[in-house]
Amino acid sequence: MRRQLGLRDAVVVGLGSMIGAGVFAAFTPAAEAAGSGLLIGLAVAAVVAYCNATSSARLAARYPASGGTYVYGRERLGPFWGYLAGWAFVVGKIASCAAMALTVGSYLWPDQAHAVAVAAVVALTALNYFGIQKAAWLTRIIVAVVLLVLAVVVVVCLTSSSADPGRLEIGGDATYRGVLQAAGLLFFAFAGYARIATLGEEVRDPGRTIPRAVPLALAITLITYVAVALALLVVLGPERLAASPDAVAAAVQEAGAPELVPVARIGAAVAALGSLLALILGVSRTTLAMARDRHLPTALAEIHPKYQVPHRAELAVGAVVAVLAALVDVRQAIGFSSFGVLFYYAIANLSAATLRPDEGRPPRAVPAVGLVGCLTLAFALPWSSVFAGGAVLLLGAILYGVRHRQ
Repeated sequence: MRRQLGLRDAVVVGLGSMIGAGVFAAFTPAAEAAGSGLLIGLAVAAVVAYCNATSSARLAARYPASGGTYVYGRERLGPFWGYLAGWAFVVGKIASCAAMALTVGSYLWPDQAHAVAVAAVVALTALNYFGIQKAAWLTRIIVAVVLLVLAVVVVVCLTSSSADPGRLEIGGDATYRGVLQAAGLLFFAFAGYARIATLGEEVRDPGRTIPRAVPLALAITLITYVAVALALLVVLGPERLAASPDAVAAAVQEAGAPELVPVARIGAAVAALGSLLALILGVSRTTLAMARDRHLPTALAEIHPKYQVPHRAELAVGAVVAVLAALVDVRQAIGFSSFGVLFYYAIANLSAATLRPDEGRPPRAVPAVGLVGCLTLAFALPWSSVFAGGAVLLLGAILYGVRHRQ
């Protein structure tokens, strides 16, 4: 495929995925799990995300091809582990797509959330179909709008008379498992840097661009998350935050700026659209890589002769996401997605640990902490997510075994 994305475009693709998902979808269930320990959960998620990002960046520089950890696992650990990583990513991120589509619907037209979600999926799939450069251009606009809205929200909340720093104190409601579960749910919000790695065939000078873009996108996202988390906590407190499905809008209302509530809602919808755009982009590229290796139907590997995109993979992913968006629940989708993506990054860290120094191996502690962190957070998620995610991974392994016995 054509290499046309530079450093700025790569960073923007990551930001568009991370910021939209995290601020408007993950804080409420995370606060419900961790209570007053929310900020600790955010810190744990950030550490694991940093390790994963570092491992992924080093691997992406070594293997600048579409597919992300599917390619890294295959090259470093063997075909089965690469396949299982790709399976976990595609399944988990399709659930993420559905969650983001439903976020768009719930903010724009709550009574018709599923219908709006399906329409959003169709529209963004069409945009990706007609060329990645158009998608990157739109994502840049979305990121700018969302960051501006969040900056206004943070300033309004922190300077409000309703802000009480005492609400940041950690109480007895913050349990060990609750904090880890919150970290696992918040990790859902950090996983956007995978979009950069999965675009390996479309980034200019990937050996230099990807290792720079990944930490830049992660750092900007973390700063944004900490600022928003502080603003929400000092205005709402952990209990009200946990009970607010539209936490950003609720915080603005409580801060005495009701005129900004529509702005917050529009910002949420725009952010979710940005995430959905980047997610569909990344999942279709991993689908492309798996189809090339015949783990998925080979027809999905075709590149459009004019638009230079994997158009069949994009249409297939868009169709599956549209069906799920018409049926699933947002919170269940987040938990299921987190389990799949954490398993995906566990394989990425295991792959990075096999790199030699001359291949750009990260410090040994980085993949080790990342691997242990991913597995710990995955099994700290709600048991329904663990069982569902484990069942889907087992199904993937069975399908692999059946295919290779034929």
